Amino acid sequence: MGENKEKEITEEVKEKENMKQENGELQTLKLELEETTDRYKRILAEFENFKKRSNKERELLYNSILSDIVEIFLPILDNLENAAKVETKDEEYKKGVELVLKQFKDTLASKGVEEIKGVGETFDPELHEAVGSVQDDTKGEKEIVQEYRKGYKLGTKVIRHSMVVVAN
Repeated sequence: MGENKEKEITEEVKEKENMKQENGELQTLKLELEETTDRYKRILAEFENFKKRSNKERELLYNSILSDIVEIFLPILDNLENAAKVETKDEEYKKGVELVLKQFKDTLASKGVEEIKGVGETFDPELHEAVGSVQDDTKGEKEIVQEYRKGYKLGTKVIRHSMVVVAN
């Protein structure tokens, strides 16, 4: 019986050592899993930030290119507006010019291009370029009384400042 007792005790000790070893391995695996999970979360967050940054940069680049292209076409728009204002005997011709002008303006508007408001508005150096001033007591301070050239903006970016005359 003494030998059996010794064997049982030896087996119990071995079993406990195996359990300790397995618990140690389990703890090691848990730590590795936590580290891997943490690293995964960090990489995922970095990737999400990269996507947001890339989208923002792409949008800024698109708006920059669009505003450069629109700026090139603005003199053509000015000429179309001037052509629409000219009196002519041929009403069909005038109607054609007005339709082309409307189509041009609608196309610009569909891309987010807006006219900067002028006459009657308060002068804003961010939007307007003052080319003259007049004294007029009937007008408010820094009120725009005349517009020489229309200004345009894309979102918050000014493509071309309005050339205006300011009162007082």
